[in-house]
Amino acid sequence: MMLLWFKALHVFFMVAWFAGIFYLPRLFVYHAETKDQATRDTFKIMERRLWWFVTPFALLTLVFGLGLIHLYGMQWLKVSVWLHIKLALVALLYGYHFYLYKLLKDFGADNNRHSPKFYRILNEAPVLVLLAVVLLAVLKPGF
Repeated sequence: MMLLWFKALHVFFMVAWFAGIFYLPRLFVYHAETKDQATRDTFKIMERRLWWFVTPFALLTLVFGLGLIHLYGMQWLKVSVWLHIKLALVALLYGYHFYLYKLLKDFGADNNRHSPKFYRILNEAPVLVLLAVVLLAVLKPGF
């Protein structure tokens, strides 16, 4: 029963985290497009609040994911090649999350160096990684 609770909470926090990391680069698009300082200042507040709101969800996703690995056991981890691939992709997602923080700090200092198009592409990138992670977790291919 505890395993099912961990799975449910892991998925819930992952969905909440992704809502934020899908939306934050979209805010960056609009921020990069505006020339009005008052609007930029508003985006700075929104971006900062969103990042700090979703970061605990990223941490709780990790906590419950590690809890699942613990509950399933080390032998399961050793033989689950699909999980090793998933964990590598998840590490990339955490890198992405903290890269968004770096960009947030750049915007906060009025030091944006990228175009709105860059942020549009950045906004779409995690969708493909999420698809791969979900497919691996659900299908558990036996490579």
